[in-house]
Amino acid sequence: MIEKFLNEEQDPKAVEKVYSRLVDLLSSGEEIIYIAVQKKPLVNLFPDCIAITNKRVLFFTPANLGLSIKFVDFVWKDIVDVHTKEEIIGAVFSVKTTNGAEMAVDYLPKVQGRKLYQYAQERKEIEREARRQRELEQKRAESGSIQFDNPSAHAATAQQAYAAPAPVVTPPPAPAPVAPPAPAPIVQEAPKPDELTEKLKKLKTLFDNGLISQEEYNAKKLDLLSEL
Repeated sequence: MIEKFLNEEQDPKAVEKVYSRLVDLLSSGEEIIYIAVQKKPLVNLFPDCIAITNKRVLFFTPANLGLSIKFVDFVWKDIVDVHTKEEIIGAVFSVKTTNGAEMAVDYLPKVQGRKLYQYAQERKEIEREARRQRELEQKRAESGSIQFDNPSAHAATAQQAYAAPAPVVTPPPAPAPVAPPAPAPIVQEAPKPDELTEKLKKLKTLFDNGLISQEEYNAKKLDLLSEL
């Protein structure tokens, strides 16, 4: 089970201990991507380890002479920077979070440090795209005061308003020989062009900016025109 995490000469015992702890920590849908193990010169009995999953970065530190292991984790959406620095002996991998917290492990084999940086950059790119999508949806939700609860219903109502014929009023016949009076002129209330024009302009702006679909635009336009 841990063989895929031993490709860059990781210490098998350290990987096994971290893996057994990780299995209990994984949340639903979370997968382990990579495990790196510290390799100190001369004495390397209780190395620190770093694990990367599709949701977090976890730093593991042995305690009680290796009898227990502590960990600190950071979710990808809270990580603003990852960095790998190669030194004469090994590499240093570090992360920095949105609240200014930093965590690092030194004396990592250089190949493992590069792998950590590669996988971390891939996850950060995925998180950036997810954040961009969330911000776009938020802007769409906050744009304008025109609501589109049921575009098809608005369209049907507007079409019925246009299709309904105007009622015809037939005046009663006048008694002879008096000539029938001339029909009273039909006075129609003038629309409010300024208010209607502003609503139509606002609707067109939402459509041009890609914040509403063609169907929503047509439905709301008919709805506004039906108020004339």
